[in-house]
Amino acid sequence: MTVTDPVESEQAPLSLGRAAARTLATTTKSVPQMQGISTRWLLKALPWTDVAAGSYRVNRRLSYSVGDGRVTFTTTGATVRVIPPELGELAPLRGYDDEDVLTELAARFTQHHYEPGDALVEFGSPADQVFLIAHGKITKIGTGAYGDHTTLATLADGDHFGETTLTRTDGIWEFTAKAVTACTVLTLPRSAFDDVLARADTLQTHLNAYQARGSAASNDHGEAEISLASGHDGEPQLPGTFVDYDTQPREYELSVAQTVLRVHSRVADLYNQPHNQIEQQLRLTVEALRERQEHELVNNTDFGLLHNADFAQRIPTRTGPPTPDDLDELLTLVWKDPGFFLAHPTTIAAFGRECTKAGIYPDSVDLAGHQVPAWRGVPILPCNKIPVTDTRTSSILLMRTGEQAQGVIGLHQTGLPDEYQPGLNVRFMGINDQAIISYLVSAYYSAAVLVPDALAVLESVELGREH
Repeated sequence: MTVTDPVESEQAPLSLGRAAARTLATTTKSVPQMQGISTRWLLKALPWTDVAAGSYRVNRRLSYSVGDGRVTFTTTGATVRVIPPELGELAPLRGYDDEDVLTELAARFTQHHYEPGDALVEFGSPADQVFLIAHGKITKIGTGAYGDHTTLATLADGDHFGETTLTRTDGIWEFTAKAVTACTVLTLPRSAFDDVLARADTLQTHLNAYQARGSAASNDHGEAEISLASGHDGEPQLPGTFVDYDTQPREYELSVAQTVLRVHSRVADLYNQPHNQIEQQLRLTVEALRERQEHELVNNTDFGLLHNADFAQRIPTRTGPPTPDDLDELLTLVWKDPGFFLAHPTTIAAFGRECTKAGIYPDSVDLAGHQVPAWRGVPILPCNKIPVTDTRTSSILLMRTGEQAQGVIGLHQTGLPDEYQPGLNVRFMGINDQAIISYLVSAYYSAAVLVPDALAVLESVELGREH
């Protein structure tokens, strides 16, 4: 065996090496990259309305109806309020029409959230509150006909219980009420009711009359007699009508996302080739602001879409994971010209698994030159701003868009001073004593749901189930 000396095996270079050659070469450089940039489909798909005055008022027809047995609420982002005349659905308040007193009573209700399994009231404890169920499902559990525990009733959106506490102070709960799903509930303590009652003679008179006549004074819905006439020949008197409007319409004010971009003048002067430093700093700053804008449009508790969906437009999944049946259920809620579904990419993948399990292969549609998945011809757009919880659940949104269709619209203002993009401006703030150049970068935006059936949400969608 011959052993070769390593030194002898090395050969002298016959040409210029790569490392040395690179010292004379010009490197081709990319512009700065940022992983946080997403497709931002929501910003692209929403039609944008120019809000010249900085606020947008959604005028609606007055749509609540007292006497249907269910309480109606208004929502402003994550805040829920009961419509004052809707308190007439409570048996002791049926027929009471003092708007000032009802408005004060409505303001005394406080909002609470309960998780599945939480007890709202316990059997045998003092009955001292009225409960209005804004959203969710609650079961009343008590003693059955044969002495065993049984479900006495299931209550959901618009239902209520505890109204007897308005006329008696010594009652106890004869059942236990537990949340089946996540619930939003408004409560009125007896003490708050007594405070209003002490200053409202008309309310005391009404309650005295209610107790005197007992429960036989009205039907189950507290409805007054309606005189009707139909089927006449000749020239009957035509009925008169008018369209009433909501006297407290929702106003959306433009929100703002801002930052101050700072660049040292030395950097801007000396290091501008091949890429302009200020332009690239500004480009990435604008990208970050647009990402924040889309996040706010989804999650903001005041105007975000997840919080502005009407309670009647929020549904749970049938079995947990997002199935074709669940998306069909969403389509029954936004059936008038649905625009697109919006879901987290992992949610779209979970829906794909359910389709594969069922032997269904959804089509794709062309949207602005991109092939995107679709269900029933409605695009399913990805949005990584929709939250995924620690327990691997998320939501799917479906919306109709545009003012003409009474749908969901984006709001911004164009023609801003120093406008850089629609609804976004860049304002020079000067150079300080440290030779640092500053720019104020601002984006103004909001979103509005024109009518409730323009937006629906599939809630508590499981993402981790495997097949």
